[in-house]
Amino acid sequence: MTHGGLVKQEEEEEEEEEEEEGDGDGDGGGVGLLEMVLILMAERMGIDTASPRGTKRKADEANLPAGAPRRIKALDQDVVNKIAAGEIIVAPMHALKELIENAVDAGSTSLEILVKDGGLKLLQITDNGHGINRDDLPILCERFTTSKLKAFEDLTSIGTYGFRGEALASISHIAHLTVTTKTADSSCAWRAHYADGRLVPAKPGQSADPKATAGRGGTQITVEDLFWNVTQRRKAFRSHSEEYAKILDVVGRYAVHCAGVAFSCKKHGESTMGISVPSNASNVDRIRQIHGSAVATELIDFDVSDDKWGCKASGWASNANYHVKKTTILLFINHRSVESSAIKKALEQTYSTFLPKGGHPFVYLTLDIDPRRVDVNVHPTKREVNFLNEDEIIEIICDSIRVKLAQVDTSRTFMTQSLLPGSKVPTAASVPSAASSATPGSTRRALNASTSKPYENNLVRTDSKLRKITSMLPSGPLQATDPSNPLPASDGTEYTDSARTPTHCRLTTVKELRAAVRTAMHASLTETLASHTYIGVVDFRRRIAAIQGGVKLFLVDYGMLCNEYFYQVGLTDFGNFGSIRFNPPLSVTHLVSIAAEQERSVAADDAGVEWADVPRSVQQRLVERREMLREYFSLEISAEGALVALPLLMKRYPPSLAKLPRFLMRLGPCVDWDHEKNCFHTFLRELASFYVPEQLPDPPGRAVDGDVQDGAHGEDAEITARRERLGWVLEHVMFPAFRARLVATRGLLRGVVECANLKGLYRVFERC
Repeated sequence: MTHGGLVKQEEEEEEEEEEEEGDGDGDGGGVGLLEMVLILMAERMGIDTASPRGTKRKADEANLPAGAPRRIKALDQDVVNKIAAGEIIVAPMHALKELIENAVDAGSTSLEILVKDGGLKLLQITDNGHGINRDDLPILCERFTTSKLKAFEDLTSIGTYGFRGEALASISHIAHLTVTTKTADSSCAWRAHYADGRLVPAKPGQSADPKATAGRGGTQITVEDLFWNVTQRRKAFRSHSEEYAKILDVVGRYAVHCAGVAFSCKKHGESTMGISVPSNASNVDRIRQIHGSAVATELIDFDVSDDKWGCKASGWASNANYHVKKTTILLFINHRSVESSAIKKALEQTYSTFLPKGGHPFVYLTLDIDPRRVDVNVHPTKREVNFLNEDEIIEIICDSIRVKLAQVDTSRTFMTQSLLPGSKVPTAASVPSAASSATPGSTRRALNASTSKPYENNLVRTDSKLRKITSMLPSGPLQATDPSNPLPASDGTEYTDSARTPTHCRLTTVKELRAAVRTAMHASLTETLASHTYIGVVDFRRRIAAIQGGVKLFLVDYGMLCNEYFYQVGLTDFGNFGSIRFNPPLSVTHLVSIAAEQERSVAADDAGVEWADVPRSVQQRLVERREMLREYFSLEISAEGALVALPLLMKRYPPSLAKLPRFLMRLGPCVDWDHEKNCFHTFLRELASFYVPEQLPDPPGRAVDGDVQDGAHGEDAEITARRERLGWVLEHVMFPAFRARLVATRGLLRGVVECANLKGLYRVFERC
């Protein structure tokens, strides 16, 4: 190739390079076609294109000193604080999470949360914790001020939720913060306003120092106008409803985990609660109230520990009968709500062998690990933590849940598709038990076989108007009356409406007594009594009645049931009882004298009791407290010591006045008049015992303890009338009341005996 050929080739290459530069993106000075179109559109719309956003510029175009490197400068402290706040408080839910953790760290047992506009306009949390000292308020919202950490080494054994002291400081830089607090030893509450980490006056021209104000023990933190000075962040939130749902999720997590702490959360201006959990609710009850009964009834508990890895795990997980479209995991590591993709993935793999395709579980897991093995300072919002031997600990947890699932996986429930209109609905007994594991074709054949008769041992009489077994027996104490029968002869009682206004009891002691009843509730027995069918009285002398629950027959001590029922009525209707009035009033001294004489006649040893002084002592005690007795219990005693009225606990059932002398006498020594809670408890127990039906002799001609009673002609007509009336009251008044409102406690198990089971009887008859 000649020298001229080389020159010509170089010229052609230069021309090609110039053409490529002309078609570039503008970095070399040329303008592309797309960029020209955008510039023209911007000019027509009146948009300034001098410095388009996101455009890459060279140093000379940015007016920077040519040839000189840009200097490093320290950011302004206000910018630093806003950047830190943006990392810690990403959304209203993160602010609330920090506030909830601070409240629980302060020993609170009740948290009330108020939200407006998804927490952006208002986010308020009120607790009853220890409060904040007035001297600590000036530095409360400064960064890295905390009462939970002193040295870096303390992180290895941190046992509280918070430790950095950045939450309130971060909130004060991006919102208007108000703190109202009162300690136990303070005579008043103190209110302070904060902005940018410092105290500010509530109004211009006022002092910034905390102001004394009225308030209850604990702390109330009010966050208003969150992200008011970070407009980009505030505009990024799509809807208030979505942020409120996230807030409810945070509150629900801590409400399930924090035992002994009451939670309530609602929107500002609304009366209905988004979440409301009492302090005495168990973990299962908390899950039921927040996540629904569908999951709460299908939970299994697990508990596993391992000393080698220094961990202890416990919680509740759904069984194989429950599955949803999305996994729900409430994970707490050392009581801190965190997320772990590794734990979530391992749990989903564990459940994959038990749940159908696409089904996911519910798991509440609390994991306690030696604090020396956990690093909690790895995430700005403390959403994640790192701990040693993660794989081994996860395997231990999954193995424990897998064993529990295998133990309870003995039965399954499946949802079936509704039939078309006009089709016959098959009964539960008409579907074979193996239908759940059959093929689709066999399942359809089983559903179509609705004409097959159900098994007799599964039949339960549900209509009380049908013929009862007692109709086939001779007249006796087991004979139940027909619902159409009228009320027996009246005993002369007349009922009139009172003009007294009902009152709402706010006494703490009464609320504690009601809570004790709920705590002692026996769920299975309560359900049985709520759905039972009354059969009749078996023994009036022993106060035994027969009831049917499902396919089982029970003998119950109706005396024990009445005692517990009237005690609960006394608690629920406290201060709102009716009254049984006597005209003329009865002498308390005379009535107590009758009871004292009877007690002295049967007492084996007087034990130093001055029986002659008992009537006067009881009368004096009742007269001294007649105002309290009239206000709370409708028991009216005149100043002269006469009984004017008794409390009425149930209509159509006046208590036996034969028990009145003993009731009045026991009010003296058997009621604790010195302590409020014990006084209410013992008085209501005595009142319930007074209302328990009296023991009556069985009708003549019945076998009692193997001996046949006779003397039908010698029985008093009054005894017969009282027995007939009591039988009517038990069937038509008392047992229906038990169905409606009796909470069966564990103590009633001693008075309930299962005497027959329909399925068991069929097995016996089949062998005959």
